[in-house]
Amino acid sequence: MTPANPYVFDAGLAGFEQDVLLKSRETPVLVDFWATWCGPCKTLGPVLEKLAAEFNGGFLLAKVDVDKEQQLAGYFQIKSVPTVMLVKDGQIVDGFPGALPEGQLRQFLAHHGITAKEAEAPAEPEAAPPADPHAEVVRLRAAVQAEPDKDELKLDLALALLRTGAAAEAEALLDALPANLAQDDRALRGRARLAFLALLKDAPPAEALARAVEADPADLRARHLLGAHAIVAGRWQDGLEQFLEMLRRDRGFEDGLPRRALIDAFRVVEDEDLVGAYRRKMASLLF
Repeated sequence: MTPANPYVFDAGLAGFEQDVLLKSRETPVLVDFWATWCGPCKTLGPVLEKLAAEFNGGFLLAKVDVDKEQQLAGYFQIKSVPTVMLVKDGQIVDGFPGALPEGQLRQFLAHHGITAKEAEAPAEPEAAPPADPHAEVVRLRAAVQAEPDKDELKLDLALALLRTGAAAEAEALLDALPANLAQDDRALRGRARLAFLALLKDAPPAEALARAVEADPADLRARHLLGAHAIVAGRWQDGLEQFLEMLRRDRGFEDGLPRRALIDAFRVVEDEDLVGAYRRKMASLLF
């Protein structure tokens, strides 16, 4: 068998039982007895190979060169070439001499219930594992050092630093960006993430805030900080849900903080479908 046509192979006496008879118990095998000097063989062979490829494993095609495999040809009493035999369930069930046209070959296959197999869907490529943010920082530092005038690399470095919690250095890099990059969506996302990090600078840990919200669901200040913890940790839906609950309970809290928190979170969250879903939820509460 070849990568170009995995359903065609050369057969000989040594492996005939394994390669043809046993395989035919699972998949029908056409055995094409041919010779290099045979003109009709040169017509029939390519058509059989084309059908084998088209049927995608609906049958296998075993090629037997009668000059090389005289003993095998004698065993099957081959009198002329080409001769084709169909083997199913370990037995010869039909065959024909000569080079049939393609239409008759298709009829022969159909008569024996041989149909094309559907092509398997290509496997989904495995998602690449998320990059280690600390390794990304090291890589991008080297890239910036190699190309210090490339501001896009500095923006990439700022975002990588934010993922490691290095807010001060990230903010300095963002502040130094030229005007065109400062308004880039990624830069705005970085600014929004910085705001959440600044909010958490002196905030209680997430576990304490969760206990406070459980004790008093109307504690919107605790909810706000708990949502910020979730956004910074990448648990975007948890954070959005906290801010949405704030909006449900009191849209005017601290001069519209629930709405502002949601909008800031939308800038940070990288899942567009999730952002779209929560934008619609926010709109249903506001209008």
